[in-house]
Amino acid sequence: MQPTTTVQTHGGSHFGDRAFRWLTLLMALSIFVLIALIGFELANGSKLTLQKFGWRFLVSSDWDPVNEVFGALPFIFGTLVSSAIALVIAVPISIATAVYLTELAPQWLRQPLILFIELLAAVPSVILGLWGIFVMVPWLGAHLDPWLQKLFGFLPLFQGPIYGIGMLAGGIIVAIMVIPIITSISREILRSVPGLQREAAYALGATHWEVTRIAVLSYAKKGLFGAVILGLGRALGETMAVTMVIGNRPEIAKSLFAPGYTLASVVANEFTEATTDMYLSALFEIGLVLLGVTVLVNALAQLLLKTFAGPGVKPQY
Repeated sequence: MQPTTTVQTHGGSHFGDRAFRWLTLLMALSIFVLIALIGFELANGSKLTLQKFGWRFLVSSDWDPVNEVFGALPFIFGTLVSSAIALVIAVPISIATAVYLTELAPQWLRQPLILFIELLAAVPSVILGLWGIFVMVPWLGAHLDPWLQKLFGFLPLFQGPIYGIGMLAGGIIVAIMVIPIITSISREILRSVPGLQREAAYALGATHWEVTRIAVLSYAKKGLFGAVILGLGRALGETMAVTMVIGNRPEIAKSLFAPGYTLASVVANEFTEATTDMYLSALFEIGLVLLGVTVLVNALAQLLLKTFAGPGVKPQY
């Protein structure tokens, strides 16, 4: 006769499970509450301009604090364009760097490169802004901008006078700041790809490039897309470095050489100058618009991810 074993359940273990579950739920909900509180405070501070301008605030290009006429369209345009330039530059560099560090770099070179990437991420934005003013902007005005204008001058994007400072300079400085973020996250994602993926591709006769493209990048593309979205979030909210090189002119211009303005930059530049309640309310609404743009862009990115990536990623050999 086999002895019967009984599992005694202690009430304390159930209490610990429940406490752990509710504690983690509380921590997760605190993030939502924090975002909601930020949105509430921004909306509360924006009441005057919300009542006076309504939706016209988003589509108007006028920004005249003296006559208390405000519109956010130039700042929305500058934020989106500078972020788009940054991603166009940063995404290929970041993913290529992550692929090299994960798949190709010799062991003796990987750690020094990773160290330099982490050091770049640790550089304060104001330091990058100073470097941009005294090094990058003169170089752009003397070399890169004239070369781009000579080569692509038939396009409206590369026409007009060259200042050095401008939308292109703002996009480049933001790209420098988001490259370490996208690179670090992409490297961790590529490292998490199972070794069986690579071995299966090699067993079918794939070359090293085909293994990287089909077995690694295809498997990890959803994660890489998420890394790009995190970089985009940093690009949308970047303030000091962009403020120092973008020109800070509230206008919408076709040329990338023209000065621009971003949502974060106008708040940083003009908050101390807001001497009237309406002016201060307009800056609060700029912050509200920036929060809304960030949420909207991330929501659209998640929708695109679900639409094009599907429920899972299955590499095709």
